[in-house]
Amino acid sequence: MILKNWSKRSVLACGINLLACAAALAQTAPAAPPAGSPRAPKAPAIALIDAADAAQWQTWTRTVGWQVVTAATPADADIDTRTQALATAVSEAVQTGSVDPAHVYVAGRNDAAAAVFYAIARIPDRWAAGVAIGGSPKAALETNRIFSANFTNAPVLWASAGPDDEGLAQKLKTAGLNLEWRSSTGLTNGAILQWLALHKRDEFPLNIDCETNSPAFANCYWIQMTKFDAGERNDVLPLSVVAGESAAALDLGGFGFHGADPGPGVAVVFLPQKYSGPLRMGDRIVALDGKPIESPHHYLEMLARYTETRPAVVMVERGKERLRVETRVVVARRDPVVTGRVQAHYLPDFRQLEIITRAVTEMRVTLPRDWMPADLFWNGLSLPGIKSAGCYLLKLDKELLHASACP
Repeated sequence: MILKNWSKRSVLACGINLLACAAALAQTAPAAPPAGSPRAPKAPAIALIDAADAAQWQTWTRTVGWQVVTAATPADADIDTRTQALATAVSEAVQTGSVDPAHVYVAGRNDAAAAVFYAIARIPDRWAAGVAIGGSPKAALETNRIFSANFTNAPVLWASAGPDDEGLAQKLKTAGLNLEWRSSTGLTNGAILQWLALHKRDEFPLNIDCETNSPAFANCYWIQMTKFDAGERNDVLPLSVVAGESAAALDLGGFGFHGADPGPGVAVVFLPQKYSGPLRMGDRIVALDGKPIESPHHYLEMLARYTETRPAVVMVERGKERLRVETRVVVARRDPVVTGRVQAHYLPDFRQLEIITRAVTEMRVTLPRDWMPADLFWNGLSLPGIKSAGCYLLKLDKELLHASACP
């Protein structure tokens, strides 16, 4: 998978040794009967942003009867479009009865590893867990859309071998991300699938916590945020965004490269349609401001040192030619993040629902029969004596709580 539609951030190659999955998974994920069998149970599923990786995952999961779900999207589709398309494909597979909604795991390798973090941050209530093999979450972090709250019920396993990966993982955990890092050296696919199988998605978890900067990504299990007002502040719920290290990039257009390329330099393997910049497919960027670029990883380390936009000169190898290209290193300004957040708890001993929100004025709340009857509290306002399960539309207006059946 080529690095594109991100912020020019790369990822590291994976050194993982994935072996055939054996009996270790037999107890946690029993093999399903052949497809089409009238009694075939719903199977766990691996959901892939990178559809090109499907054949490999099918090989790894065939023994235990897991399915692999992908979505067809245009080659130039942005990451939000691809994430939504994958979630839709999972929903369709669940509706047909072939996939177990409690055991859907979003996965990605190498350049697609960052998409695992992004998919959970955008649609947290679709996945039981995620696994990123190799690569790095840095490209996702640079989007300014990774909210640690959204990983509360959807943990991530990141298996990698980069020299700085364990340190980065610890920083992310300190920032609140529900993350487990393991060295990929010697790690088997059996161990990875076994880790995934231990995690189950609950349709109605007792505790939920979600944050979003877009109404298109506002679902949180049994709550959907439907209207927002930035003026409705609630300092009890802080911002949970996990910021990236740098947003620096060369002003050469949206070229793409493979993060696993050993170098030297950075080979151009993707250019957008109607590209009018100075690069050509097959070019190799070998120096920045007079300093040789050893590899894509080294290139990103060099960019990370820039703190402001400034002129730059790159050397480009094109066949036997060496071209001097004057350009800029552009450091994007990070605008303040405006988000809505919901945190909710069901207390079974007291039959109470406690909901706290920031910048949310309307939401749909779906309550299961097992929780009834119950009293609901939203930002200190009460709705006592709810007796019927179902969907309720709740609105805050002039410090009053209004409730009605969902239309």
